[in-house]
Amino acid sequence: MGWLWAIIVGFVLGLIAKAILPGKQHSPLWLTTIFGIVGAIIGNAIARGFGVEETSGIDWWRHLFQIVAAVVVVALGDRAYVATLGKRKQQRA
Repeated sequence: MGWLWAIIVGFVLGLIAKAILPGKQHSPLWLTTIFGIVGAIIGNAIARGFGVEETSGIDWWRHLFQIVAAVVVVALGDRAYVATLGKRKQQRA
């Protein structure tokens, strides 16, 4: 069940990150999900570093760190995807 939750959370975080970022992102949905999973992992590590890994009730701080990390990862990952895609198109021509 852990992997299933990671995929679901990554999917949701990736979509939220895409909605927050201005402009159009070009990465496909499967890659956005992976970016969201990576953002969740990074956000959890940052939350653990600040000592808010687990709290009673809803872990608002942990979720905030996850969303911020997902936004950064989606932004950087989309730029890398577009740069890689652009190089492939240039090589074909």
